[in-house]
Amino acid sequence: MKTNWTAQNIPSQQGRRVLITGANSGIGFHTALELARRGAEIILPARTTEKAESAAAAIRQEVPNAKLLPEVLDLAELSSVAAFAERILQRYPQPSLDLLINNAGVMAIPHRQLTPDGYERQFATNYLGPFALTALLFRAVKPQAGSRIVIVSSTASKMGKIDFENLQSERRYSPMWGAYAQSKLADSIFAIELQRRLTALHSPVIVTAAHPGYAITNLQTSGPGDAGFLNPLRIATKVLKPFLSQDAHHGALPTLFAATDPSAEPGGYYGPDGFQELKGLPAKARIAAAALDPATASKLWHITEQLTGVQFPLA
Repeated sequence: MKTNWTAQNIPSQQGRRVLITGANSGIGFHTALELARRGAEIILPARTTEKAESAAAAIRQEVPNAKLLPEVLDLAELSSVAAFAERILQRYPQPSLDLLINNAGVMAIPHRQLTPDGYERQFATNYLGPFALTALLFRAVKPQAGSRIVIVSSTASKMGKIDFENLQSERRYSPMWGAYAQSKLADSIFAIELQRRLTALHSPVIVTAAHPGYAITNLQTSGPGDAGFLNPLRIATKVLKPFLSQDAHHGALPTLFAATDPSAEPGGYYGPDGFQELKGLPAKARIAAAALDPATASKLWHITEQLTGVQFPLA
């Protein structure tokens, strides 16, 4: 599937309420910006009030009448996820979300870090937190055609392995191809398994997934993942950027396609259409083979509910 799909193809989002995590920078910011241009109301949580309000101000510079709700959410802390979800449910007591985009993440933290809950930070932020958030807010998603849950994964998922004996990297820690790749593979498994369960229930809500390719954002070059001048990821970014990368605006397009295009399929996975899915316009992406095993998905789902203390409200 090759497309010439750009932000100009996004259907009207008037009357739709969207929650997108990590919308204060990078791909998430550009996703929120384009949805706001099309008239969506955006709930945009960030780890601090200042970051959320700064993002809202930047969007309003482009879309003066944007309907925005800055909020606070740290996906690495399950108490923060629960408190945020409760605030949203109290503010909007009826099913009110048309679109939930799990976008926020961290990448290649050089040294193993634990969250306040005692979990490895990449696995917690990229997977456990989004799982818990989606479960807690699932009853807020409108049970009607057009409602979607979008999960942002990564091409690194194809290098990942769900190691049930080392989920928290307690036995060995590899920042990129171990912990990060595992967390993004878990995201892909989550998307497929959630769609599998919704299909069994004949739910009108669909799940899609996307990856941005090699999009240059602060995910690679700042924050906990920055190990300084000799950081190999930083060096690779500088060397490969002119040839294989794209900016955050283009990196957001697969997410926007997965979130809004009528042709996006239940359980579909979308990424750039160029060489090795590194850059280009949205198209169907190759799903990691390890993401397709129902037995692994079922086991991971059960363990995740135990780790998060959150039961997904599906019959």
